[in-house]
Amino acid sequence: MAMKIRLARGGSNKRPFYSIVAADSRMPRDGRFIEKLGTYNPLLPKDSEDRVKMNVERVQHWLTEGAQPTDRIQRMLEAAGVIEKKTRSNPKKAEPGTKAKERAQERADKAAAAAEAAAAPAEAPAEAPAEETTE
Repeated sequence: MAMKIRLARGGSNKRPFYSIVAADSRMPRDGRFIEKLGTYNPLLPKDSEDRVKMNVERVQHWLTEGAQPTDRIQRMLEAAGVIEKKTRSNPKKAEPGTKAKERAQERADKAAAAAEAAAAPAEAPAEAPAEETTE
């Protein structure tokens, strides 16, 4: 049976509260689980001790049994020092999308055209002599 260590949501609307559970991967998110391993309250400040509470010994037990932590749980375990930090590489994350690239190119083209237009009239009057009118 494929085991997962994951979050099971509780709490009311707009007031989330999560339980950290060991569950069969085929069970629903808030459904049947084998063991409750801790809690996570995202409404508390990040530096609060009560934000994430885990029974580290039981988490270690399930990891040795072959349970796979979800991404969010893996980050919590890394912060707690239970598992070693994994290097993540997502080079496309900071790259803008195609529409944003098109908009940036249009802005650059407009700016270049405006700079050329500003430079051209400034040169033209300097070259042409001013005509004096006599009245």
